[in-house]
Amino acid sequence: MMKLFAKHTLALVISAICAPALANTVNDSDKKDTDKEYYERIQILGHDDQLRTESGSATLIDEQTLEKFKFDDINRVLYSVPGVNIREEDGFGLRPNIGFRGATPERSKKITVMEDGVLIGPAPYSAPAAYYFPMMNKMTSLEVFKGPSAIKYGPNTVAGALNMTTRHVPRSSEGSLDLAAGTDGYLKAKAYYGNTKGKLGYLIEGVHLQSDGFKVLDGGGNTGFDKNDIMVKFNYDLSNNHYSQLVELKLSYADELSDETYLGLTDEDFATAPNRRYAASQLDKMDWQHQQIQFTHFIGTESFDITTRLYRNQFDRSWFKFNGFKGGLVDADVQEVIANPTDEKHQGFYRLLTGEADSQKEYEKIIVGDNYREYYSQGIQSELYADYQLSGLTHEFNIGVRFHQDQIKRFHTEDSFLMQSSKLISDGNDTVATTTNIEETDAISIFLKDKISWHQLDVTLGIRGEFIDANYQNKAVGKANDWLDKQTNIWLPSLSVFYKANESAGFFFGVHEGFIPTSPKEDPAVDVESSVNYELGARYRSNGTQFEAVYFYNDIKNLKESCSFSAAASCGDNLDAEFNSGKATVYGIEFTAGHTFTINSTFDLPVSLVYTNTQSEFDTSFTSDFPMWGIIEEGDPLPYQPENQLTLSMGLAANNWDINLVARYVDEMMEASGEAVTLAGEATEAYSILDISASYDLGKLGSVYLKIDNILDEQEVISRRPYGARPSKPQQAYFGYQYNF
Repeated sequence: MMKLFAKHTLALVISAICAPALANTVNDSDKKDTDKEYYERIQILGHDDQLRTESGSATLIDEQTLEKFKFDDINRVLYSVPGVNIREEDGFGLRPNIGFRGATPERSKKITVMEDGVLIGPAPYSAPAAYYFPMMNKMTSLEVFKGPSAIKYGPNTVAGALNMTTRHVPRSSEGSLDLAAGTDGYLKAKAYYGNTKGKLGYLIEGVHLQSDGFKVLDGGGNTGFDKNDIMVKFNYDLSNNHYSQLVELKLSYADELSDETYLGLTDEDFATAPNRRYAASQLDKMDWQHQQIQFTHFIGTESFDITTRLYRNQFDRSWFKFNGFKGGLVDADVQEVIANPTDEKHQGFYRLLTGEADSQKEYEKIIVGDNYREYYSQGIQSELYADYQLSGLTHEFNIGVRFHQDQIKRFHTEDSFLMQSSKLISDGNDTVATTTNIEETDAISIFLKDKISWHQLDVTLGIRGEFIDANYQNKAVGKANDWLDKQTNIWLPSLSVFYKANESAGFFFGVHEGFIPTSPKEDPAVDVESSVNYELGARYRSNGTQFEAVYFYNDIKNLKESCSFSAAASCGDNLDAEFNSGKATVYGIEFTAGHTFTINSTFDLPVSLVYTNTQSEFDTSFTSDFPMWGIIEEGDPLPYQPENQLTLSMGLAANNWDINLVARYVDEMMEASGEAVTLAGEATEAYSILDISASYDLGKLGSVYLKIDNILDEQEVISRRPYGARPSKPQQAYFGYQYNF
């Protein structure tokens, strides 16, 4: 495998070295804009008003849209993208659960998440559950790729990829200050400044976000969060009359302290007070730090360009949370207690959760665990674009190679507490180590794409290779023989076609093979997830009107899920274990339409509509220990897949002010597919949310804005995992001031 890596890396290095020589044939007048070229490789989709001709589903949310709605929450942003399925959790989007086209949304582990074109998950191969997610406030655009367009972004290719773009280094002096305050102790402070002096450019940007939270803890206490992010960029232009060349260094640090919990409510308590939090969760706290360094080199001519990125991400977290009851002579599964709190054997444990009773017996002690973990993700990737003519056909060739390493170290512990007068008091016993292990992966990825153009027809052939060496070692005392080394090698083909009927309309079709690897610790008997995914669509754009309609069909050969704590805390000894279900099918329709109405010379009225219909079913009957499945009959739907989702956006814009409204509807979602699964309810409720934002331009004095999320103040159950009913965010309002300089 290393020989293969060396071979392809050498080819790219040779190309980079030869680039200056090859560029000698380029005239001065042909030299392109270095910044523009470089940022086109960071952000893949363009902003122009022409018909997009990529052969596959792709959505761009640009800086103007992000600024218009002032969203802090990635979930609220992605509801305007078709084909996205989300399981909300904390109401703020601190740890999002995102899926595309029916892929399990749990911790966004089945999509490929990137920042500036680089994998950003804590350990994308070894532990893909994204307990870290970048702050939306520092992003200037988002790109969502589904279908064959996502084949170049791995390792996960069954669903798609999300790329988030941070601010570019400006060409001239540019900065902004953004301050806001609102309900529930909401505060935001965001600022950036950048400039380019000669060939050297720089940017510094910082964000602080905090809230007291909207939940009310029994007995009092914090339920909010405090987040910080600071980023610095430096770039230097090495271009000359023969070629464009730029190097950039990006450094960032982020942290979060949030008083969040996995403990929800019984359905009865939710109906009475949806924002209540039980006393047993009073010690729950997430504390994490993230550091990033990324070095990028770009070199290009009129015929080709190469972008190389060297990166490292470090993520450390302590997740101190309610884990359950000590049990022993009498065991109490928390999910069962919450599902049936009035049952005779559950009543006492329910009163312990709420702090109404004191711990008397050993089995009534409350266990609080600290899932402390250390992650790193690092690597080098290089990507070549080249245009050439062959046999009368135009080819756009794209090849990339990446060597990636990541690791997760788990140091999980548990402490036992007594519930006394609604307070958790340590029982004085020593901390108990529960999990001490390491999972790590070395991976080589290669992709090749050739877009062949002939008149109005574009045919794109692609293939992706993943070559994975994974290692697991149990570091607990007496577990030296508990280890595993394994390899996974796979090639994934893709084909897509785009036909441009005229300057305004086109049609596309695509098929590609999807893949998700197993974790390093998982027995080789558990199969990787694989699928064959199809899409057929049409696209139109003209005179301020645009629409896209896509039919997708995912033929899943082998569905794989993992028993994480956030998905189902009742996993017991199967925590982090992976399960296979066999065949499944997900299909549906995605539709996007938009038009800007010009009312008069002063007013514009932009309107957009996004609709997704998703159908899913298991193609085989089986029985599983995975708590989201249970006893499955052929034809049962997959969990957390809303059948219908609809987002309507409307705005009214004048010269110095604008008002924007977003209405969102999400269908009910099954929380478990089969029988014999313990939950308080079988499905979440369908719900509608209305958000509004408005801004007024004060000219040289800056601008002011008002943002109200959930203006109707409606709350529903958005999930009952892992421990009971969780509410959507209630009404939140804040007022802000922004000054650009």
